Amino acid sequence: MNMAIRVFLLLLIIFSSIFPTLCIYEDQVGHMDWHQQYIGKVKHAVFHTQKAARKRVIVSTEENVVASLDLRRGEIFWRHVLGPNDVIDAIDIALGKYVITLSSGGTILRAWNLPDGQMMWESILSGATPSNSLLSIPTNLKIGKDDVVFVYGSGCLYAVASIDGEVIWKKELTSEGGNIQQLIYPDGTDIIYAVVLVGLAQFDAYQINVKTGELLKHSSRVFPAGFSGDLSFITSDIAVTLDTTGSVLVAVHFQGGAISFHQTHVSELDRDFSGAAVMLPTKLPGMFALEINKSIVFIKVTNEGKLEVVDTFGRSTAVTESLYLSEGQQAFGLVQQGDGEIILTVKRGDDWKSNLLQETIQMDYQRGIAHKVFVNTYARTDRSNGFRVLIVMEDHSLFLLQQGEIVWSREDGLASVTDVIASELPVEKDGVSVAKVEHNLFEWLKGHLLKLKGTLMIATPDDIAAIQKMRLQSSEKSKMTRDHNGFRKLLIVLTRAGKLFALHTGDGRIVWSLLLDSLRKSETCQNPRGLSLHQWQDPHHHVLDENPSVLVVGRCDHSTDSPGVLSIVDTYTGQERNRMGPAHSITRVIPLPFTDSVEQRLHLLLDVNLQARLYPRTTEALDIFLRELGNIYWYSADVDKGILKGHAVQKNCILEIADSYCFNTRDLWSIVLPSESEKIIATVTRDLNEAVHTQAKVTSDQEVMYKYISKNLLFLATVSPKAVGPTGSVTPEESWLVVYVIDTVTGRILHHMAHHGSQGPVQADNKDILKLLLGKHNLTSPITAYSRPEVIIKSQSYFFTHSVKTLAVTSTAKGITSKQLLLGTIGDQVLALDKRFLDPRRTINPTQAEKEEGIIPLTDSLPIIPQSYVTHALKVEGLRGITTVPAKLESTTLVFAYGVDLFFTRLAPSRTYDSLTEDFSYALLLITIVGLVIAIFVTWVWSEKKELKEKWR
Repeated sequence: MNMAIRVFLLLLIIFSSIFPTLCIYEDQVGHMDWHQQYIGKVKHAVFHTQKAARKRVIVSTEENVVASLDLRRGEIFWRHVLGPNDVIDAIDIALGKYVITLSSGGTILRAWNLPDGQMMWESILSGATPSNSLLSIPTNLKIGKDDVVFVYGSGCLYAVASIDGEVIWKKELTSEGGNIQQLIYPDGTDIIYAVVLVGLAQFDAYQINVKTGELLKHSSRVFPAGFSGDLSFITSDIAVTLDTTGSVLVAVHFQGGAISFHQTHVSELDRDFSGAAVMLPTKLPGMFALEINKSIVFIKVTNEGKLEVVDTFGRSTAVTESLYLSEGQQAFGLVQQGDGEIILTVKRGDDWKSNLLQETIQMDYQRGIAHKVFVNTYARTDRSNGFRVLIVMEDHSLFLLQQGEIVWSREDGLASVTDVIASELPVEKDGVSVAKVEHNLFEWLKGHLLKLKGTLMIATPDDIAAIQKMRLQSSEKSKMTRDHNGFRKLLIVLTRAGKLFALHTGDGRIVWSLLLDSLRKSETCQNPRGLSLHQWQDPHHHVLDENPSVLVVGRCDHSTDSPGVLSIVDTYTGQERNRMGPAHSITRVIPLPFTDSVEQRLHLLLDVNLQARLYPRTTEALDIFLRELGNIYWYSADVDKGILKGHAVQKNCILEIADSYCFNTRDLWSIVLPSESEKIIATVTRDLNEAVHTQAKVTSDQEVMYKYISKNLLFLATVSPKAVGPTGSVTPEESWLVVYVIDTVTGRILHHMAHHGSQGPVQADNKDILKLLLGKHNLTSPITAYSRPEVIIKSQSYFFTHSVKTLAVTSTAKGITSKQLLLGTIGDQVLALDKRFLDPRRTINPTQAEKEEGIIPLTDSLPIIPQSYVTHALKVEGLRGITTVPAKLESTTLVFAYGVDLFFTRLAPSRTYDSLTEDFSYALLLITIVGLVIAIFVTWVWSEKKELKEKWR
């Protein structure tokens, strides 16, 4: 029997050593995480469709991305995300092989290799006068042996060699920082014309020698009535604009350096004209477009210089730039919006009445209207001209249309996520059929055989691909119902376009999307923008009767005193339940920890006049609020003035129309920070939903330390005025960071500390800047914020070798699992750092008792462990935020990182101590058990025979 036990233990050790613990295999990538790449809203596009190369379109976006997209499928060939302040001004293609980008207000010119996106050269164009920028790449123009690129920026005109980026010549055109309108290069001449507007009334025309940059002639003339907006160029020597009133069209003739103005009142073209017209930025041959009385009017300039109205379209019409066809002909495209469809029309520039193409394409209403259109031509098999059109929609999505069909689409609105909140999926009800993947016995055995080969590391690449495919097909992670571990959820994200998306945490697919009407441009809300998302209803007791919903808060303009808009959206269906506004201004949103009988959460909305309004506006909600009135406090931070204040509700507002849901507020306390030495950069309070497992902690010397878990606690961080900019923008001698711990009920400063040579970021930005802070009591002893607590504070400073963009902390359901700090690095990756490394009780030589408690020896820097990168080898380009959501399984937290890209994963800071992993090989376990049973039986029989043989001796 002893022999059997030894064999059993040996086999157990062998089979146990097979299971991996601290690594992730190639076939496991994408099993618990997903990564999606986007580019953002396209603002420039250049087609490259040479026969010898891949057909592609080069784009630049509002997220400062330059990318090359496959014209066949819309996939990204390559892309580069520039810095947040490196705004792309223009793009073009030079020499048929370089992508030229102009950025940062015309001061940085770069060339990228067209096939692979490698940067070939970069030129810094210095200038002292701020101005707009312009990029022009003329064809068949050489200075010496170099093809040339013309750039205007910072008040100067540059000629740059396209092969290496060397500046050939530089010419300062104006010292007042005029805005350039056009560079005109007549073929067969050595002169380039530059047209510049200086201020609102001066028109300047420059004639410059192309070879040397010598100024040949400068003409200038002032228009007394002044100009409004930019010029629209009709020909090489005629431009049209509006005067400052928007009611008079001004045609500017500048042929041969002689400048003259010709005025035409808009009412002469449209008898119903009233108000002010707007010049649209179009580049059409011989004509221009105005927005008049909510319509778009196309106006042609005749050979005699007269203006004629060609056609009028609805307001939701987008126009392409002119496209050169064969034999010098030009064409352009129009996209009109219909009821659930778009109408694409391509016309010749010299023949408005006939159409080269007219197609109707069905389009989802949730896309909104077309914002930008880019057209490209190709030769059909019958040698006629075919057209492909790239359309940028209101929700920032991107479409390619060809031959009356949508070839591909991209949801690039997800590159501009502004806020995110998690929502539960529906409960799987009895009697409801849920789609399941069923396998026969042969497929089941084949699958487990492949898993066994993968575990024993003898699987071929084809086997690994089959394992990955099998896992994706058989996994329940993409079901549309809740799971008992809480891994399956919906991520509700709000984008800059005012569109809501529901993303499934299992595979990242879009479950539904909704373009909110309240966040679309209208007569009452001219420049809407989404602010934040809040949980409106999260039913627990009524989970089968009520659907969860979110509150979307928006504003009609960027100013804080602009009217606010509210929408309530069902997270199961994506339908808008209710819409409110435009109404009072919204400066703060306070989620209250109270719910009504249908589990709607109460919210306080503060306006610019410091009045608080209660939502939902029901009698039940008002009764709950009045009962808890004495326990409601909040704070506000005036960043510009450096003032921190505490507030409470006082009484009902005094308004012309009585409103029982409106309340005045009163100031409780204020803290004024020295503006010459401190600037507020962050204010953070505890999350209302944060779970604390225990208030007490037993130290290594058997003493009990109590956590200060008051919900009234505020963390405030300030920096020196010079250190407000990005990391590295100031020297260590000029920067310092001061942190405060403040009680928001009394305004008492519990602790503060200064860190010299430090900068932000401090912590993930609290978008509401305030949470409800109230003094409740438990069943035994009341707690008051007015008694000064005995706070024992320990601190420690550490050096971290990477610059940090954003921070977050893992959260779990019960607060038992150890926390990890999630660091968004400057390299757009997410690093998980164990909280123990930030324990202020760390010492150089910890005692044995402290080691047993888990205290790590003190080092001057925080470690960077490659295996601790949550994003693995991936990047979340343009990383802006990290959100953590607790799962029902205590060991696991869900992590969502967003920027230009999206990344989701599951994280277990203390390992999955409360469950087996999803890829646990039950077949291998069964084989192991059967093998051990057989081994025990064989060794038992062998032992019995041996004993019997010994007895016969």
